[in-house]
Amino acid sequence: MTPMQTQFAAETGPWKTGDHRQRVAATRRQRMRSLLLNSAMRLMLENSASTPSIDDIISAARVSRGTFYKYFPSSDAIVRELVGKMAEQWVRAADPIVRDHDDPAEHIARGIRLASILTVHQPGVAGILGRLGWAGYHAPNMLEFVRRDIEEGVRRNRFKRMPIALGFNIVAGAAMSAMQSMLDTECREDFSELAAAVALRALGVEESAADAISRSPLQASEAMFDGLLAETISDVP
Repeated sequence: MTPMQTQFAAETGPWKTGDHRQRVAATRRQRMRSLLLNSAMRLMLENSASTPSIDDIISAARVSRGTFYKYFPSSDAIVRELVGKMAEQWVRAADPIVRDHDDPAEHIARGIRLASILTVHQPGVAGILGRLGWAGYHAPNMLEFVRRDIEEGVRRNRFKRMPIALGFNIVAGAAMSAMQSMLDTECREDFSELAAAVALRALGVEESAADAISRSPLQASEAMFDGLLAETISDVP
């Protein structure tokens, strides 16, 4: 080996070794993080009415409390991340269908109806999002998803002037009540359309127009949410 080759090997060898170790360590951290998230998600799907404790999560993941704290400061933090990711994936799937129209009233109605499709096809996820996801505290992207349409509807005089927070509560209330009713009871087949129409009337849309918008053709299927759970975990950085 020439002096130049020797010098090059000396300079690059440790860097490659260090870089490899960093990648291995990063992969190990990602696997443990995914294990904790998957364990928390399974617990939440089994019982969407309650939030899993740290003891529940570490028992399901078969790790120590110390390991948990290396990745999350509390059970609320892991739930917040999971719900936020679920909501993000729901918005990502629903947004192209919702935006396939220029009318903000149509956007609101489609969003509520798509939430109902999720309830039929993914009741576990719907139970979690219905309880936690519509609260901007856990999923600010869902808040933004609705806020922009309410603001645009008010700007166009499509909706009555009102505080944006009130408009959001109207839409979220209609969506959550529809999802919860569909989870708990046998509902009419057009229950989601009725919920959407009620929300639009509360926002200021004339009754006949609200009914027509809420029953307009919706080019969507249950299959659009098929990969939501897998994407929730795989999309974690």
